[in-house]
Amino acid sequence: MATNETRNDTSYDTLFGKIAVEQGLCTDAELRRSLEELQSRSKINPIMLKDLMMDLGYITQSQSDRLRKSIKESKAVTHQIPGYKVLGKLGAGAMAVVYKAQQLSLNRMVAIKVLPKRFSGNPEYVERFFKEGQAAGKLNHNNIVQAVDVGEAGGYHYFVMEYVEGKTLHDDLSAGKVFKEDEALGIIIQVAHALQHAHSCGLIHRDVKPKNIMINTAGVVKLADMGLARETTDIEAAQNEAGKAYGTPYYISPEQIRGKIDIDGRADIYGLGATLYHMVTGRVPFMADDPADVMRKHLREELIPPDHINTQLSAGISEVIEVMMAKNKEDRYNNVDELLTDLEAVRKGQSPLRAHKRFDVSVLGQLGKGEVVKAADEGPDKEDTIARYRIATLVMGAVVAILLLTIVFLLVVR
Repeated sequence: MATNETRNDTSYDTLFGKIAVEQGLCTDAELRRSLEELQSRSKINPIMLKDLMMDLGYITQSQSDRLRKSIKESKAVTHQIPGYKVLGKLGAGAMAVVYKAQQLSLNRMVAIKVLPKRFSGNPEYVERFFKEGQAAGKLNHNNIVQAVDVGEAGGYHYFVMEYVEGKTLHDDLSAGKVFKEDEALGIIIQVAHALQHAHSCGLIHRDVKPKNIMINTAGVVKLADMGLARETTDIEAAQNEAGKAYGTPYYISPEQIRGKIDIDGRADIYGLGATLYHMVTGRVPFMADDPADVMRKHLREELIPPDHINTQLSAGISEVIEVMMAKNKEDRYNNVDELLTDLEAVRKGQSPLRAHKRFDVSVLGQLGKGEVVKAADEGPDKEDTIARYRIATLVMGAVVAILLLTIVFLLVVR
């Protein structure tokens, strides 16, 4: 039984509950119910949160033990990294824990990503971890989280980066926010500038998604997490990853799913398009219970045009998103420069001319092959375009036929 002595304050319980939610062991609602029950029970018989959550069936004994080890490791880290004073934990993922810290030499706040010791013995994990820091270190842009340092101390591998005071795009979307078109464009244009810089430096991000898009208190957008970044010239890495799907299922491009070697910046454009789709519709482009099914939909299922879900959207932004998320990368924007031109045009209330051109070429190519384009798959605007093309073809055929008949008639009369 826990005593007041073992629970000097609520800091341990708070940290335990936070990590449990971050690691997906319980939901926010379950944690809230646990804390309410904890407050009620503690008046009669003090109990620790971990024990209460096991009593309620929210976590198992083994999960509780793992969380306790994680917290113990978090406390050990605070004394292991020289030159930094660790102030608290910001978050945790499957591969790393992120802490808020003070860089003593410059007296500024930073974020430190630490590789847990259980991964330190795996050379592949360590190499990937340091590659993230090195990739971020090559970039210098206001819309990209800046790298500060990488190193190893006390058996811990760490990566120090700019601290961003604010939130992630995921925070808003998980709370159910549906972005207005202008606000969404303002955010996405900033991310596009970040990608433009990364691509110009020969790096592909490969994991553009709401969790990796941060917004600081001044409204400046920052692209984070270069964990999957790859240099376009790194042929060896591309060959080693052939056939493997790297990315996040809800936002991954078809070519990443197929494990193609020749991944380029158009994969990032697809991920950015999927993120924009989520922002303005309130839902991910393709939904399924199983991640494998989600990825199959990226490959085979036609995208429901975003303006069919949110009818307040302009036709322009819908068309841009559809081109960004074309299943064949050849049908997308060639590069971020083209994309930015259309995004800026839509923000000014103008037509996205590059999207129009790419769509027209795609439609004519389909018609030239004699393919039938279903209205249910392509949407009313595209159906109208196809119908107009067919009508024009019929009219032209009729005109030619009349001219031929007139010539025949004149020859007969003579």
